[in-house]
Amino acid sequence: MLFFTMPSRTFSTAFSPITVSWNENGLTAFRLGEKSVRKSDSASGLTPRHIAELIPRAQDHLAGQPHDFSGVALDWSQVTPFQKRVYLATQAVKAGETTTYGAIARQLGLGGSGARAVGAALGSNPWLLIVPCHRVVAANGHLTGFSAPGGVRTKARLLALEEAELLAA
Repeated sequence: MLFFTMPSRTFSTAFSPITVSWNENGLTAFRLGEKSVRKSDSASGLTPRHIAELIPRAQDHLAGQPHDFSGVALDWSQVTPFQKRVYLATQAVKAGETTTYGAIARQLGLGGSGARAVGAALGSNPWLLIVPCHRVVAANGHLTGFSAPGGVRTKARLLALEEAELLAA
């Protein structure tokens, strides 16, 4: 069996190290907290332009200068059609704002009972920050579930960085 390593690049930010991976279709991963550099860059040794342009935008965002990442090319082939719908809805939540799992479920026509399915989809989000799952909170405003390193603490840090108003006590 052959395994192919996707090109990737790890870079520093004020928040944490980030590793991005890509293929010819777009970004395949955006991960926080990566400490070691994986197989770096493309076969030719160059980072594609769209990735090279993403890096300083991500660095600015994580230094407190928010950016909109909704135009970043993503490789949707690695997620289910349902996950794609959830991720697109989540991308509409702008920096400094939050929404709830139930609100996204209702927006997708699932009703409030679809909140768990939305949470499960966001729990496997391969593009943290690009698909801003940290902006989705529980119905009571509490910060719940976050699969990135640091869990809910990291979610709170990202929201504070974006100056989101958190209503939960």
